[in-house]
Order: sequence, then structure tokens, then C-alpha cells
Amino acid sequence: MRKHLPLKLHQLLSSPRIPFSIRNLSSNSNKWNSTPNPNLKITHPTLLLIESCNSMSQAKQIQAQMTRTGLIFHLFPISRLLSFIALDEKGDIFYANALFSQILEPNVYIWNTVIRGCVKKLIFDMGFRYFARMLTECVEMDKRSYVFGLKACEGLEDFRVGESVHCRIWRVGFEGDVIVGNGLIHFYCEKGKLGCASRVFCESEVKDVVSWTSLIDGYVKHEMVDDALKLFDEMCESGVEPNDVTMVSVFSACAQKRDVKAGERTHEFVETRGIGFSLNMMNAMLDMYVKCGGLTKAREIFEKMEVKDVFSWTIMVNGLAKDGEVELARKFFDEMPKRNVVSWNAMIAGYSQNNRPKEALELFHDMETKRLNPMESTLVSVLSACAQSGYMNIGQRIRDYYLKQKDSPLTVILGNAFIDMYAKCGNIVAAREIFDEMLKKDLVSYNSMIVAYASHGHTDKALSLFDHMTKVGFKPDDITLVGVLSACAHGGLVKKGWDIFRGMDLFGLTPAMEHYACMSDLLGRNGLLEEAYELIKSMPMVPDEGVWGALLNGCKMHGNAELGKLAAEKLMNLDPKDSGTYVLLASLCADKKKWGDVKMARSMMRDKGVKKAPGSSSIEVEGVFHEFLVADESHPKSEAIYKVLGEILFFSKSEECTSVSYHIDSCL
Repeated sequence: MRKHLPLKLHQLLSSPRIPFSIRNLSSNSNKWNSTPNPNLKITHPTLLLIESCNSMSQAKQIQAQMTRTGLIFHLFPISRLLSFIALDEKGDIFYANALFSQILEPNVYIWNTVIRGCVKKLIFDMGFRYFARMLTECVEMDKRSYVFGLKACEGLEDFRVGESVHCRIWRVGFEGDVIVGNGLIHFYCEKGKLGCASRVFCESEVKDVVSWTSLIDGYVKHEMVDDALKLFDEMCESGVEPNDVTMVSVFSACAQKRDVKAGERTHEFVETRGIGFSLNMMNAMLDMYVKCGGLTKAREIFEKMEVKDVFSWTIMVNGLAKDGEVELARKFFDEMPKRNVVSWNAMIAGYSQNNRPKEALELFHDMETKRLNPMESTLVSVLSACAQSGYMNIGQRIRDYYLKQKDSPLTVILGNAFIDMYAKCGNIVAAREIFDEMLKKDLVSYNSMIVAYASHGHTDKALSLFDHMTKVGFKPDDITLVGVLSACAHGGLVKKGWDIFRGMDLFGLTPAMEHYACMSDLLGRNGLLEEAYELIKSMPMVPDEGVWGALLNGCKMHGNAELGKLAAEKLMNLDPKDSGTYVLLASLCADKKKWGDVKMARSMMRDKGVKKAPGSSSIEVEGVFHEFLVADESHPKSEAIYKVLGEILFFSKSEECTSVSYHIDSCL
């Protein structure tokens, strides 16, 4: 192969085959197209083709033409071709790697381009290997070499690699350069080393808007919003004018802090300073108002926005759904000119969080028919909807398809959602299978499994898992103790329950309302009704429905009508519309043949307009859910349904009679 020769300007200008010139011109619109010299204008036909290239097939044809004409042996033309292949969205970084290997004497621009391309395609280890080669081959680096090297280090697990690059920067004297300093700040922020980032920032003699914005953004990403807002104030006082990127970070800080007043001041600041409202900034401001409870203001801004993208619409859908405006959120969702998976996720989550699982699951079915790949958070919302509605078959399908068939990772968040779904759908074995499959578990994982065991009456397994959890180093929280006390209640372990309740301070916990409710349930189930009542009277807070409800249930189980009436009276004062209280009281009084009290309970229901909530059942048929109430005839096919039901009952009775006859015959 021919040795590559540097292409000098006088050779280019005099060569009949390579006629391009230098003039002052605006930059090309291609994102990849940034030349070492911004004043360079290209007029050679082949090189102009590179500048307008938009596919790898075109790039390969241009490469063939350059090879035929000999243009490929000059550094500038090959650098332009390499730039497209390495940096453009339609390029191929592996092909760029192969092309780079054919360049005998690449200059620093070419080295930087291939490192930058690797980072852009998130192949950080390859990018850093190129950077390391530059060091070992003694390539004379410029400041951008170190910036791109640090970018590659951001994607590596070993933080010390980036530190070694910092040492190298210090040794070669680049630490005072503002671009390199900004690269260091960004690297340390990405790695969560905010102290190191702050030190680099403070030691920088020159700080530009990127320096300030990088550190502010780092604070915001790591939820240090007070530090971010304080630094922004210092930036304004220093005389450095913030740009729209800075303001995106500041609005995000206000959103995290849920401080609408700070957000309003920031909004006013932007308008006063005349900072251009980019679409990203408008979206950040919109998101801030939504998260800070200013939904009305957010809608005003949204309506006035001349340009809206999918994120603008999604922010509004998410905000409306979380505010309980589910119908309006769906209206916005349906009106979206374009949707992405985040948009679908926002609407599905909105239905699930507002206890409308049927709509959530139907929308998920629609999403799948459009062949969109759901996010992890989408699956979590769907599993929550399955748990609410009892549709375990959909949750099982998600496990079989997305986890097993598509080999998606079982993350902690997804695993916890599966445990909750299986437990609430009654499949405790599958819940434990998921728990055991999880390579990493958090406190929520253990809590979910303990509560699942407790709710299904597996007291020993719940307590055993609790002991294991504490042995492996997890510190229980309030939810853990609710699960453990609930397990004791289901198992009748009064002494164990008392020991745990009285020993909560050993875990740094103070009994809350839920723990008193568990103890009321534990004592009530075991007939210790007076002891439960004494505990309730000693509570440091006003007992809620859960505490009195547990006592009423215990009274019903053990026939204590007088204490039951007292508990029911407390419940009626707290929630006079709860039909369950009246029904339970009437049933208790009926058991004790106190018919006057039964009549009184039913009379109170009528006087207060309380009606017993009817039971319901539901079924899924081809992705559509059908709900039925007692004696329900609202379904369009109700006549056919009742006819089939009647036939089933007839045949079941016939089968029963046949079975009885067979049994009598066999006895005779």
C-alpha cells in the first residue's frame, strides 16, 4: 500500500485533479461535519460528495472513487470520509475502525475523530483503547484528544482510569485549558464525584458558561439541588451569562425541589435577561410547573407554544394523569401528532396509578399491536395493573415473553413488581421463584416477599425470611415490621408479635398507625379483645379506620357485641359511607340474636344513603376485558351468557346426580 502523504494547500490548489480552495463560509448543516479549519470551503467534486453523503453505500462508492483517483492517499480527504463513517448517525463505527487501520500516518484530527465516533456509539472501551494507543505511539495530542479520552472514560466502570488521564493532563500542562477543564468537570460529574468536579472548577483560572453549566447540571443529576441553585446564583453574580442549556438544568433543579416559587423566579429571570426560549428549555419549564403542582400554568404555556414535540405532549399527559385528570390526559394522548414509547408509558402508568387497571391493560395491548418495545417502567405499570385486577395470565405472559423469550434482564425494580403481582394474584410459589431468580435484591424485595407470605398465612416462611434478611445486613423499615406483625397475626403468635412490637426501637423505629393496626388484628384474632382495646386507648395518636376495623373484626370472630358496637361507632364517625362497617355490625348482632341492633344498623344505612358495594368479576377475551356484577344484564351478549351459564349449571347438577347414583349403586 502507498505511504500516505500530507496534502499541502499549494499542491491542492495547483493540482488539476483536486481543485478546491479556501474561503470564508458558513459551516455545513451535517452534524458530523466539523472541519479542523472553519474557514475551509471545499470545491472538489469528490469531496463535495462526502459533505452531502447520507448512507454507507454512498460512502463506500466515494471511497472506491477516491481509491481510483489516488485521493484516498491524502490525509484531508480521508479524514473527511472517516468523519462521516465514524460520526454520522448513518455511519458504521466498525467500518471506520477498518478504514482507520489502513491509514499509515494518521494525524491527531483523525485519531480524535475515531475516538469521538466510538464514544458517540457508546463503545467506550474501544474509544479508550485508541486513546491509549495515542500515548504508546507517542502521537502529539491536542486538548481535544484529552477531552474525547475523558468522554471514553465516562463509560468505563473503573473510575481510576479517568483519574490516570487527569494525572496525564496535569503532567503535560493542559490542566489550565478551559476546554480540558470542562471535560474534567463533566467526567467527575458523570461518575458522581462531585467533590472532585468542584475542586477542578474552583482551581480553574478561566470559567466559561460551559464550566458553570457542567457543574450545575452535575449537582442536579445527583439530586444536590440546593448546591445547584446556589451555584447558579454565583454564576449570575460572576458576570457569566447563562445560556438555554444552563436554564434547562436550573428548571430541572426547581422541579426536583418541587419549589414552584423558585421556578417562577427562574421563569421571570429568563424573560428579563432575554435568553432565547429553545424547545428544550420550554419543555424543562413545562415539566417544572407540572411537577410543582402548577398544572394550570403548564397548560397555559403548552397552549402558547408554537412548536411542540413528543416530549411536550408527554409531559402534559403525565402531569394530567398524576393529578387525577385521567380523561383529559387520554384526550391529550389521543391528540398527539406523534407518540413514542415514553408517551405510551405515561398513559399506561396514569391508568394504573389511578386504579383503572382495565384501561391500563387494554392500552398496553394496543401498544403491543403497534410493535412498540415497552420500557421497564411500562412493564412495572402493567404488572401493577395485573396485581390490582387479578389478571395473572397477562403478568405470566410478560414473564414468558419479555424475560424468557427476549432474554431481558430481571432488574430489581422489575423483580419486585413481579413478586407483588404474583402475591396479589395468589401464586405465592411463583412469587418466591422470582425472588430466588433475582441476582440482586433490595429492601423492597424482602418486604414484598415477607408481606406476600404474611397475607397468604405462611407465618413460618415470613419470619424465617425476616431473620435471613437481618443476617445478610438489611435493616428493616416500617413496611418490614408491618409484614412481620401481620404474619404473627395470621399465625396466632401473640408473644412473638408483642416481642417484635415492643422491640421496634432496636431497629431505630417507632410504632406507627399501621403497626398498631397489626397488633389490634393480632390480639383481636386471638380473642384478646380487652387487651386490644387497652392498647388502642394507649396509642399516642388518634386511631384510624384500620385500628378500629381490626378490633371490630375480632369482635365478630369472638362474638363480643358490646365492644363491637363501640368499634363500629368509631368507624362510622371516621367513614360514615363505608358499607362494610354496617354489614359487619349487623352480622355480629345477628349472631348474638340482637335483632333490634340489626334493624338499627340497617336503618342507619338507609338514612345515610349507604349501599352495599356489589361484588364483581371480570374476564379477558382476546385482550378485551369484560366486567360483570351480580344479576348484570348490561353486556350486549348477556342473554347468550346466561343461557350458557344455565346449561353449565344443568350439566353440573346432572353430573352430581349421576355421581350420587353411582355411589348408592356401589354401596348396594
